Amino acid sequence: MWSTAREVPAWAISLIVHALLLLLLASITQVINRDSFREPIVSEMLDEFDEQYKFDTVVVEDLGNDSDVNTISPSQLAATVVKTDPVERMERHIEETVIEAPAIPTSEVVTPNEAEFADVVDVRGATEEPGGVEGAIDRLTLEIAQSLKERKTLVIWLFDESGSMAKRRNAIADRFENIYRQLGMLDESYDKALKTAVVGFSDKTTFYTPDPVDDIRPLVGVIRGIKPSKSPKEMVFTAVMDCAKRWLKYRTAMRRNVLFIIVTDERGDDFQLVEDASAFLARYGMRVYCVGNASPFGRREGYIPYTYPDGYTIMAKVDQGPESLFPQRLNLPFWGVRSNDLRNMSSGFGPYALTRLCAETKGLFLITEQDRRYRFDPAIMRNYVPDYRPIRVVEKDVRSNLAKTALVQAAQRANVETITAPQLSFRADTDNILRQQITEAQKPLALLDYRLQELETILAAGEKDRPKIREPRWQAAYDLAMGRVLALRVRAYGYNVVLASMKASPKSFSNKNNNTWTLVPSSEVQGGPIVRKMAKRATEYLSRVIDQHAGTPWAVLAERELSTPMGWQWKETHVNYGDGGRNGKKDNKLRILFADDPKNPKKSTKMRAPVRRPPPAL
Repeated sequence: MWSTAREVPAWAISLIVHALLLLLLASITQVINRDSFREPIVSEMLDEFDEQYKFDTVVVEDLGNDSDVNTISPSQLAATVVKTDPVERMERHIEETVIEAPAIPTSEVVTPNEAEFADVVDVRGATEEPGGVEGAIDRLTLEIAQSLKERKTLVIWLFDESGSMAKRRNAIADRFENIYRQLGMLDESYDKALKTAVVGFSDKTTFYTPDPVDDIRPLVGVIRGIKPSKSPKEMVFTAVMDCAKRWLKYRTAMRRNVLFIIVTDERGDDFQLVEDASAFLARYGMRVYCVGNASPFGRREGYIPYTYPDGYTIMAKVDQGPESLFPQRLNLPFWGVRSNDLRNMSSGFGPYALTRLCAETKGLFLITEQDRRYRFDPAIMRNYVPDYRPIRVVEKDVRSNLAKTALVQAAQRANVETITAPQLSFRADTDNILRQQITEAQKPLALLDYRLQELETILAAGEKDRPKIREPRWQAAYDLAMGRVLALRVRAYGYNVVLASMKASPKSFSNKNNNTWTLVPSSEVQGGPIVRKMAKRATEYLSRVIDQHAGTPWAVLAERELSTPMGWQWKETHVNYGDGGRNGKKDNKLRILFADDPKNPKKSTKMRAPVRRPPPAL
């Protein structure tokens, strides 16, 4: 063992000894009182500086950093190194990098066209009311100008060839040159940045320009020369696809922007092609703009003025709607109140298919004509925009909510099975005549009440999902539908009650000259507690529409429904039926009959036979 210890090197022994000493010293401790090290810090406040600021009137020749009035900043006083003067450094840098700039040739500055001065806001995919055809043309001019800023452009004008569009086509022709004048493109040698094509559509597509042209001046005559089609069909989506495929190379090979401008007043008879057309145009980045009419609110058919060649004007029925994919408005009559002014009420949006095509391609639907009796603030209606998502997405959304599903089913049923307004006036020359008329009026009541009860059952099946609806459009539509169905059931029940009472015990006229009983609205609701509870629920639904959706078409209809009490009462009056007096006998008094004057045909007493005109091809 000792021999082993002797073999240990000296440095190892030294290391062990020093390590032991360090451990010994580390174990020695000493308690120190910290308070003995604490010394108070005293800060003396400077005397308050009372001297006010004064402006020195001495004129200083040097200003800025080189002036004599400059003082050294605190940061400079604290600096340990003084850097070079920044002014000298900047002058040295300028001398090293001075480059002579060539003069700008002012003669080459191009004066901007009128469209350059307009502030363009990108609101593509929306519906706008630009203010008639004139406003629509101005808006389209801005869109074309914006497209030209991006790249060369092809504009394809598609005109509806129906007779009702002649006035609008001429209005556009009147302003056609002005459009291109504002764009600075009347000179066809202007780099040929803008090409134009004119196409017509009815039951077929007509290419008035086989290929796009640079010079637009001859196109004014082409537009005016479009003859009204004899076909009532408007295959607008087919025409769009024909043009897109025919001139696709302008988008793919020539890298031009392609804009479609559709001019029509209907929805298009091939609206079922909207999915294919939207997908194709969106894939290639082609935008669609439409100059059209507003869709009637919740209805397929609208009315437009049509003038025959002989000057006779009628309100022609055309397919202009609806504005949504699925029907959301029930086709129900108003009892005891006028409603003719509501049949063509504007929805504030274009027909669904055309507006969807514009939205999918980031274009615009420009409303140039709509019913002027009811105009709705576009700012309010933005919250009620129809759902323009793909059809499969909308269908899935509707199926996911029982209230939406019930509303669509009820609207489809009400639009197929029309509910008519009841007879309100009853001739009463005698009690027997009165009873006969009441009997005839009661016959459709059983079927009427069955249809209303069926609609209520359909809507009630989805009532529990009503709170889950988040879209204002669907909320207003469901509440209006339920409120109106309940109100009509109350009116129908009371109508049957008062008819049965009058038939069992006819009333006597207080004025013997009167010969007619008329039903007028009354605040007294006929029926028991169930009917009165139904009337209360109807009022709650309709009042909620008015309060939560003010300034919309739904509120207008709800107000009209509530403007008439739901009860009935009899009112006597006199009507001249033209076939005798109160007893119904014919009047056989002798009267002088004047012969026709052959010298003056205008005084002829014969009635002219009505002129039969063929229905217009619209």
